[in-house]
Parts: sequence; structure tokens; C-alpha cells
Amino acid sequence: MLLAVAAAVSLLLQRPSATRDWAVDHERPATPFFSGRLLTVEDLRDFRYDGAGQPQPHYYDATYDLDSLESVWFILTSFSTKSRIPAHTFVSFGFAGGRYLGISIEARRERDESYGIVKGLLRRYELIYVIGDERDLIGRRAAVEGDATYLYPVRATPEGARDLLLAMVARANRLQTEPEFYNSVFNSCTSNLVDHVNAISPGRIPAGFKVLLPGYTDEVAASLGLIDAAGDVQAMRRRFRINERARAALTSDTFSLHIRRR
Repeated sequence: MLLAVAAAVSLLLQRPSATRDWAVDHERPATPFFSGRLLTVEDLRDFRYDGAGQPQPHYYDATYDLDSLESVWFILTSFSTKSRIPAHTFVSFGFAGGRYLGISIEARRERDESYGIVKGLLRRYELIYVIGDERDLIGRRAAVEGDATYLYPVRATPEGARDLLLAMVARANRLQTEPEFYNSVFNSCTSNLVDHVNAISPGRIPAGFKVLLPGYTDEVAASLGLIDAAGDVQAMRRRFRINERARAALTSDTFSLHIRRR
């Protein structure tokens, strides 16, 4: 009993840090900032992957006009063929001219550290908002790792899309100076997305068991009218699964356009 109490106290006394020996894909977070209606992202992640799936680090700077923001996309990647529970969710923002900016909320791993759901409950990871190119964030999951990946158009007003982007960018910046621990349930990819949406539109996503399970979030979103498509969830999953298109377009500069073709 005393050992359990000591372990719990030790866990609670841990403090998050922004300075660890991070895994290569998490060591260099992007820096976004605003100038009027323009959003500039420095060190936007744009990794490429070799034939063995090993990352080839690459970053670039990009500027986006908030007035040209046209769409929001919800991405769900399922990690198992037997269960929809292990999964990851993130979003991408579409701008005029076929430009897209992805934001993925992740457990920030240290070098040679692997992700685990249980470890994610025990303050083993910090939280990071990865801001990157779709060919990296979507391509790695859908084409390189081959996990079932779905790209859903979100029903959102221009104001709502802009508010969501602004909130996520602000939180990404804040985490660089005020780090937080990731939590597999309460401070995860999905819980943060739900919090962002509900901050913009209170109560838009009600609390529920399936909201805590990322693999079912497309079902929840569809039931709430958040996905801009008709049909039941199974039909939508067939329609918006993009693995084959992602594999075919992984080396193309028009990757984002290819994965949206029907």
C-alpha cells in the first residue's frame, strides 16, 4: 500500500518540460505568428519517407491569408483491423489555390521512445501540436504506415473555421513556453479537438463514451451533422478512405488534390 501511495505521489510531483531529447519528428515544433490577416508558419514540418519508411527531415516556412481560408477537414486514422478503439484524429485547413495546412495533436515522444495508451495515462509524454504539410501528416499514416485513413469534409462556416485555426495556433504556441503532460483520455488528440470546437460553439459536441474513443469520432461527427456528406457512417467510411489515392500520390506535389478526388 505504501509503495502504491509513494508511486502516486511521485507521479503527481512530476513536471512537464519543453527541453528533452525529443524524437526526430517532435524535436522541432513549428512557430506560427500573425501579421494582420496573414498567418506565417516557420519550420512547418514536411518530412519525406524513404523506401523503408524512415523519415527524411525537411521543414519550410509558409504564409497563409486568413481571408482565403475555405474549408476544414477531419482526418481519422485507425491503427487496428479488429477494433476501432486505437486511432488518431487531426484536422487540416484548406485555403484558396489548393493549399492545405495540417495540425495534429500528439504525445510528444523522446528519442527511442514508443507510444503506448497506458503510458499515456502516466505522465510519460508531453503534448505537442504538430503543424505540417499534408503529404507528411497524412501521407505517412495512409501511404507509408498503411493504417486505414479517412479524410472527411467538415461542415463549418468561414468564421468557425477561422476561429478553430486561431485557437489551435494559439495553443501550439503556448505549449512551447507552458508545457503540459499528454493524457490518453483527458488531454489527447480527440479531447483537445472536442474542447476547441465546444469553445467556439458551446455544447456542439456533447460528452459521451464514444467521444473518448478516437476510432468512433467519425460516427459521432456524422450523427451531429459535422461531416459535410450524406449517407450512413459505413457508406462515408467507404467513400472517404484515401489509402490508395495517398499511395499513388505520395511523391506528387499535388498530393492534397489527389487524395480529394473521387
